[in-house]
Amino acid sequence: MRKALIVGINYYQNIGCLYGCVDDAYAVKAVLDRNSDGTINFGTKLLTGTGPTDLVTRAFLRENIKELFMGESETALFYFAGHGHVESTGGYIIPSEASSGDEGLPLNEVLHFANQSAARNRIIILDSCHSGIVAASVTASGFADIKEGTTILTASTAEQYATEEDGAGVFTTLLVDALGGAAGNLVGEVTPGSIYAHIDQSLGPWDQRPVFKTNVKSFVSLRRVQPPIALAELQRITEFFPKPGQEFALDPSYEPERQGTDSTIPPPNPINTAKFAVLQKYNRVGLVVPTDAPHMWHAAMGSKSCRLTVLGEHYRRLVERGRI
Repeated sequence: MRKALIVGINYYQNIGCLYGCVDDAYAVKAVLDRNSDGTINFGTKLLTGTGPTDLVTRAFLRENIKELFMGESETALFYFAGHGHVESTGGYIIPSEASSGDEGLPLNEVLHFANQSAARNRIIILDSCHSGIVAASVTASGFADIKEGTTILTASTAEQYATEEDGAGVFTTLLVDALGGAAGNLVGEVTPGSIYAHIDQSLGPWDQRPVFKTNVKSFVSLRRVQPPIALAELQRITEFFPKPGQEFALDPSYEPERQGTDSTIPPPNPINTAKFAVLQKYNRVGLVVPTDAPHMWHAAMGSKSCRLTVLGEHYRRLVERGRI
């Protein structure tokens, strides 16, 4: 069982209202509800603060976060878009009725609910100002108090604001892009680590900086997307490259498209051209490069070879060990 609590608050009774948080929450819900093939992904619950009759109060927010992390589940995910606050006592996420920042819900309390949860994976994603303060306190041993299985991803550091652009949070726009497939690996899995890498790479040194904190033995996949290469074809990588560092020899019989009418060039071999089609797919996704040739076509026509990249060797080992 995978469940997610998604919260977006635009309307605040006593402090400045926001504009894009509710839309951000709907966008996150839409991408988390199902995988790209239409299968069910997360069971989501959406809370929105849109006006005077639609508030997300502190007590209501706290109770729903507490309920999210109750019971046993594979993954429990909390997403919040709204005002945040920081002071010497720590950070807060701000509910609809708060008059000041310290009337919000302490992030340490949110982290406590996650740390104490029986869920195997607990994910906290915060698109709010100063959200990077979460889990900043340290124990006597000098380590942040994040229990195993907990992962935190925030829009900005403890000192920064989380900005909006064109009516949407900059961070959440990148988060949705990542979940939509921009952060998918070659088997179509989107993990918290790959999401952070996508967001981090997309933001410059003068922009708000995302924060990633985790204590896990392995990353959970948050969504499955269409992989850039079929799994059955990817698994053939050990057929072409059975050993590390091995090259795959090519010749003109592998290339189905010829230039010129040189009678000395042998005709295409259907078996070889089928193999070459797979190797070209490897080349397009960065697993294989031609050796001493600018393109795969030139490698075949020049009777050269191709070899695995560092990424290709990584996936070769995964297939060899039965990991994929």
